Amino acid sequence: MFRWVLITAFVWVSTALHAEPVRIATFNASLTRKGPGLLLRDIQQLNDPQIRNVVAIIQTVRPDILLINELDHDYENLALIAFLDLLAQDIGDRKGIRYPYTYAPPQNVGLPSGMDMNGDGKLGGPADAHGFGNFRGQYAMALVSRYPVLLAETKDFSDILWKDVPDTDLPRNADGSLFPTDAAANSLRLSSKGHWDVPIALPTGDTLHILASHPTPPVFDGPEDRNGKRNRAEILFWDRYIRDTFDADARFAILGDLNADPNDGDGSHDAIQTLLTAGYVTDPEPRSSGGAIAAQTQGGANNNHKTDPATDTADWRDKGGPGNLRVDYVLPSTALNVTGAGVFWPAPDELGYEWIGSDGRASSDHRLVWVDLE
Repeated sequence: MFRWVLITAFVWVSTALHAEPVRIATFNASLTRKGPGLLLRDIQQLNDPQIRNVVAIIQTVRPDILLINELDHDYENLALIAFLDLLAQDIGDRKGIRYPYTYAPPQNVGLPSGMDMNGDGKLGGPADAHGFGNFRGQYAMALVSRYPVLLAETKDFSDILWKDVPDTDLPRNADGSLFPTDAAANSLRLSSKGHWDVPIALPTGDTLHILASHPTPPVFDGPEDRNGKRNRAEILFWDRYIRDTFDADARFAILGDLNADPNDGDGSHDAIQTLLTAGYVTDPEPRSSGGAIAAQTQGGANNNHKTDPATDTADWRDKGGPGNLRVDYVLPSTALNVTGAGVFWPAPDELGYEWIGSDGRASSDHRLVWVDLE
């Protein structure tokens, strides 16, 4: 009898562990402000509807591991700590969610380069930093987790120079010289924010490597295509890193706002297609009903898109702009078993539509993307 109880208990525990998925997500939450300290102020005052809507979305989806893009960084991570305290609070019918483990080091956004990086003849502008920013830490990112982050094994590639990336294609002037100057081009870092390999210890005893980044948008430049080339190089960094680092059984996931749609909008589509078709990741193609409805009702540039609008993750200008695009990704390695995926973009009659808003920007112009792993 005792042996039978033990066997039954073992089967029950094994089944429970097997059935409990790990939900990983990325969310460009637009938690950025025009000056240092302003995000912390807004979080502490608790009267900013945009912040409340972002909190509602995260508490509803409840990812176990979450990469937050565009959360202003400060030296002591005070804004991040205050935001996590807010997430941990029960709000109405929603239960709080706690993230005791974080990774959010200083990044390249707003980091002065000391050079004229955009060729406008001036120094000290936001485009002259190693990563675009009006102040150090603007538009930064943070990884938060319910499971331990193995800090001693974490790798931060933020200081790699763009020129040192193999087979790189640096921007050039019309005469073929490096843009804007040799000195500037040769001193610019590759990462506009950062490139991180963050190992996380899962309850199963496995280690999951989170490959996090937020490449620059491939626009807002000139004929030299500086931002377009940099976006491509930032995305393709992961292709080389994965091939050089991991074997076929490796457990990893690419997370982030990669600012690249597979077919539509600006930029080099072949870079993101390289990741999607290389064979080392699964593309779950997360979907939503709201994205499809938004593309249909907004029209404009959306009418000519090739990417399935149900997979869109960003709601951008439809006239005089790129329209809605798929730019935010959760791409788990093929060794991981995907059991579910989605984009939090409710239809007008679904729960949480008010957190998106009729203009699509009540929380962020991006949507939270999640994938469940067995």
